[in-house]
Amino acid sequence: MGTELKVLGACPLDCPDGCSWVVTVKDGKAVRLRGNPDHPYTRGALCTKVNRWLEHAEAPDRILHPMRRVGAKGEGRFERISWDEALDEIAARLGRVVEEHGGEAIWPYWGTGTLGFIQGLGGTPGRRFFNTLGASGHAPNICSWAGSEGLKQAMGSSAGMDPEDLAHAKLIILWGSNPLTSGHHVWKFIQEARRSGARLVAIDPVRTRTAQQADEHLAPLPGTDGALALALLNVIVGLGAQDEDFLAQHTLGWEEFRDRIAEFPPDRAAEITGIPAESIVALGERVARTRPTAIRATMGLQRNAGGGMTLRTIAGIAAVTGDWALRGGGVSYSTSGHVKLDQAAVFRDDLRPGPVRTLSMSRLGEGLLERDDPPVKALFVIAANPVGSTPHQNKVREGLAREDLFTVVLEQFPTDTVDYADIVLPATMQHEHKDMNSGYGHLYLAWNEPAVEPAGECLSGTETFRRLAHRMGLAEPSLYDSDEQIAEQLLSSGHPWLDGITLDRLRKEGFVRLNVPEPFLPYAEEFPTPSGRLEFRSQRAAGGGHPALPDYIAPFEVADPERARRYPLALVSGASHTFLNTIFGNNAELRRRSGGPAVQLHPDDAAARGLTTGDRARIVNERGSFEVTVEVTDRLRPGVAGTTKGHWAKFGGGSNANAVVDERDTDLGGGPVFHDTRVEVEPLA
Repeated sequence: MGTELKVLGACPLDCPDGCSWVVTVKDGKAVRLRGNPDHPYTRGALCTKVNRWLEHAEAPDRILHPMRRVGAKGEGRFERISWDEALDEIAARLGRVVEEHGGEAIWPYWGTGTLGFIQGLGGTPGRRFFNTLGASGHAPNICSWAGSEGLKQAMGSSAGMDPEDLAHAKLIILWGSNPLTSGHHVWKFIQEARRSGARLVAIDPVRTRTAQQADEHLAPLPGTDGALALALLNVIVGLGAQDEDFLAQHTLGWEEFRDRIAEFPPDRAAEITGIPAESIVALGERVARTRPTAIRATMGLQRNAGGGMTLRTIAGIAAVTGDWALRGGGVSYSTSGHVKLDQAAVFRDDLRPGPVRTLSMSRLGEGLLERDDPPVKALFVIAANPVGSTPHQNKVREGLAREDLFTVVLEQFPTDTVDYADIVLPATMQHEHKDMNSGYGHLYLAWNEPAVEPAGECLSGTETFRRLAHRMGLAEPSLYDSDEQIAEQLLSSGHPWLDGITLDRLRKEGFVRLNVPEPFLPYAEEFPTPSGRLEFRSQRAAGGGHPALPDYIAPFEVADPERARRYPLALVSGASHTFLNTIFGNNAELRRRSGGPAVQLHPDDAAARGLTTGDRARIVNERGSFEVTVEVTDRLRPGVAGTTKGHWAKFGGGSNANAVVDERDTDLGGGPVFHDTRVEVEPLA
């Protein structure tokens, strides 16, 4: 009695940092959570959100037992039922859907509530189960797919430089990246570089927490970054500062791309972006003469009509300057592609009885209301809150309200989406189950050991689907693999970067750095493209019906003059400092710290609407509206309105920022266009 046990684990949330943590357990209860000081990247610190994890896990609104809907869809009224009752009903309803409409009428909808390779999106628990039923495929494109595809067209991979090597840069450009709010551990490496004389430049439509700390801030109109990238290249080439050796040995299509660059002088980009031409020239000259230059370009940058092409062009900057060959140089977007686990062995898509359609995560409303090949008759939501996180909120609600749609939600808390469920299943939290994790902003793999028994009747995702497979009488052996078996399958890819990393070692040490070379310069000699070079003229792009060369693709709504006349403000809905997507949106203390949904307006825009700080207003377009409190500030340029995502609709007047965002795809990857939205801001009467 009274003995304390320290259990190593890892944060599962949708953040590049994937923090290593230590849970202190006393008498079977988790009493303390701290960052692991031994982890070389996260070094013992957690964010303001995750610091409240254990308190959050014991919140009075935690879902602790299965429930069945008793009210109308959307009301959130349920009765408690047993696991046997829940599994019987789900098995019967899914079986009937398969018999009457075919397996594709089932949509397993995985989200980014956890990124684990066993319990989260990395392993998509239940995928084997749904493959066996012949269910529709699910494209989890809500976050990074546009930029990932753009980088793959140029480089063959979306994985870039080691973010730890930002410490060796002499110029760091944070492009659409706000690490002091989203992934703060990279900041220590940026600060290390600055102590050695590096300059920090932020490119963002909003002067964020991070941009306020930079040496220089450029604020383009949302979605016009591709034109800025081409203009910076124009300045570099105009100075003759391109690395001809790197271009000759390691790129394809340089001469053709050089002609494209000539079409974007700084004055043209100034007209497109709203950034003064002299500022573009000054930054271009700085990039031209500073080696190494590192560009940290993250997910907010690519949520517009030309987002994929923008990342493709930015990858080319590091090739023109030769920074891909230098430690501290290159582009940092994601490191996920460097983690060579055998995810295919876990997914088991070979279990599908034949080809199946794939439905888009970011077009849920369309999938529920407009697809009839066959219509979706059953929706299984796992680690997702699409009512709060998905474009065209009112359309999503309309789809979820269908009486003929059977909806199961596997959740921890009563989200806006849970309110529409027919059956709710209680899910474990990270410190209650086994998982394997890695951040997408570093090169470490971690094991998460459960520290305590699950709360109430909660089950892990893998155990839930093992039980459901048994209830449906499915005979496929892999449906019953243990979490340890899944972990061993993941580690059995045979890739040399996993050499020496075993499950036993992970469980003992908590985390292990990938077995990559030191220093890690993944593209100094070769790129994983068909040509082995960075492809300005991309074979992958041309083969997919996309432009063979990088070009500027204008934002669809932001650049539309007629739409600008009707809705004169371009809306940017960035990450909240207190929520992670919609996770923690029900935490009373974090809601208090957030101050509630707000809109930032430039003084000129506020004055034109008779608004002052503290006023209540409505952000509106033809798709919907949401209520906010006004903050008048010069941290935005005129014509741009800033808000934050993550607020639960039920705590914010019934809607959030996604009420005004369209279901429309980015140029590549089918991603959403959260930052390509025009609105008006109206005073509330």
